Formats: sequence, C-alpha cells, structure tokens
Amino acid sequence: MSLELARQRLERLDAEYIDLERRMADPEVVADRDLYRQTTRAWSALSEVVQAYREYREVEKALAEARDLIGDTDMRSLAEAEIAELTPRLDALEDRLRILLLPRDPNDERDVIVEIRPAAGGEEAALFAGELMRLYARYAERRAWKMEVLSAQETGIGGYTDIVLSIAGQGAYSQLKFESGVHRVQRVPATESSGRIHTSTATVAVLPEMEEVEIAISPKDLEVDVYHSSSAGGQNVQKVATAIRILHKPTGLLVTCEDERSQLQNREKAMRMLRVRLYERELEMQRAARTEARRSQVGTGDRSEKIRTYNFPDGRVTDHRIGLTIHNVAGILDGGIQPFVDALVAADQAEKLRADLAE
Repeated sequence: MSLELARQRLERLDAEYIDLERRMADPEVVADRDLYRQTTRAWSALSEVVQAYREYREVEKALAEARDLIGDTDMRSLAEAEIAELTPRLDALEDRLRILLLPRDPNDERDVIVEIRPAAGGEEAALFAGELMRLYARYAERRAWKMEVLSAQETGIGGYTDIVLSIAGQGAYSQLKFESGVHRVQRVPATESSGRIHTSTATVAVLPEMEEVEIAISPKDLEVDVYHSSSAGGQNVQKVATAIRILHKPTGLLVTCEDERSQLQNREKAMRMLRVRLYERELEMQRAARTEARRSQVGTGDRSEKIRTYNFPDGRVTDHRIGLTIHNVAGILDGGIQPFVDALVAADQAEKLRADLAE
C-alpha cells in the first residue's frame, strides 16, 4: 500500500474513531447495553492504530519544523540534533503503521475453543496431553483470561484421551491460533526402567468460538401456501383454509402446521418451527466447519508433523516453524509461552508485510 493511500485510510479511521467516542457518550447508546458493547469494542479495535497515527503526525510536524530551521545559522546545530532524533522515530512509526494496517483476521478478537488429544505414544502421549492442558490454563491465568474445562476424559493414571477447553479474553484467538498443530515431547517416561528416551505427540486445535447464532428470515425467501386442514376440527376447518405450508427457498427446508384453528396461529407456529430448523442447520454447518478446521490444523498427529518439540533431557523447547529455541522446558510448560507467541505473530506480520509491499 502506498504511503498516500495509507494516509487517506488513516484519516478515515481517525474520523471514525472520533465518531465512536461521540457515540459512546450518547445516552441512547449507553442505555442499549448490546449497542454500547459493540460501540466500545469497535472503538477499542481502532485505538492502537489511531494513537500511532496521531503520534506519527506529531513527529512528522516536528521534523518538518526542524528542517525549516536548517537555514538559520543560530539554530542549525539544534535543528540537526532534532532531525537526527526524529527521523528514525518517524521511520519506526511508519513501519508500525504499515503493520497495523495489514488485513486483520476477523476472528482475532474472539474467544477460543482449545481441543487437545494424545496422538502417537500411548499412555505417555495421554500424560503429555494433560501437561498441555495445564500449560494453557497457566497461560490464561497469566493473561487474566477466563479458562473453563468443557470436557475431559481421563485415563485413570493422570493422562487424558480428550480435552476441550474454553478460553475467554481480549484477543485470545490472535494469541493462541498458532498453537494449533502437533506438539512433540521427548523424555524418559517414569515407567521406563531402562532409561530410554521416548518420543510422543499430542495434537492441539485452536478454534474461534462462534457467537450465538441469530436467524434472520427474509420474506422474499419464503414460499407460503395455505390449504385446507386434514386434521380433525369439524366442518369449520374444512370451510376455511387455515393450514400453512412454508418453504424456505434458499435451503429447501419445508414446514407445515395445521394444528390451530386460525391461519395466523398456524403461520406463527410454522415460522417458529422454521427458525428452529434453520438454527439447527446453522449449528450443524458450524460443527462441520469446526471438524474440518481441526483436521486441517492437526494433521494425523504423526511425529514427523510436529510444530514444536519439548525436549526434557536437554531442557529445551523448539518451535520448528520459526527456528526459535528456549532452554526452559519447565517454565514453558508452566504457561511461559509468550516469547513463542510474540515471535510467531511477528513472523506472520512480516510475511503479510512482504506480500503487501510486493503488490
């Protein structure tokens, strides 16, 4: 993105930010809890980029003023010192703004569902799955996020065959999404008498948690037929067509209702049934998408597919995607994964920036 296009976009974001601040002080918005929450969330999402842009403008103005003083012999040395200080600061802010303007993952601010399952390695893999659960619980605690165990199937000796966690907190998905994949552990199991090092794996899938599904039905998507009821109800039912058949054309879902004596009652009941079926259909689609997302994230769980290795004999943890090694396996398993998170986010941003500059 060219600097001029970036500046135009930043000006629009600044104006939007000011408008959101105004709306947050509007009594009507404050009185509507959902609207106020949406407004504050939008304002918060713009805060970082707008504040960085405002700082950029201040530094840019100060730098222009310093350059204007170069021709003044009395002020030259002072102006040169200011230019030397402000130029790299302006360059750093420009780089930061380029990153902040990169397309954002629309799920970044969502809460997450974390699924952990043992893969290769039998009981040792099941034990490792339990340690990964503790890792994410401790990480959530460090971030002051809320963690809840949705389900956990224990093996009986401290291991787990299946763990599903809910982690709620600002930017949870943006921080945890790179944890998806195969995690490998290398160590001597407590049950190993010969001291031989075993290699086991567990898979982690981090999925954005969907908000409650809302079903909006457009009248133009409906085909409504009125017909005579075939149910018991006396001659009145036969004289007046009261039964309702509704076809939802986009999905092909068909509902009928002829239980009530009035057409209006049958229509209302049929619409309720349609909303429920559309809701169930949407949930099923989300479950299918979640299953597919998990499959694409974790692969087969084979040892060769690892994204990170926890090596106990050497006391190190290595993330193979970015080549980062930290010699503190105990600290990492106690939730100290922020250095990996920061490095993975930075690598992702750098890749996006290279692609943006190449366009």
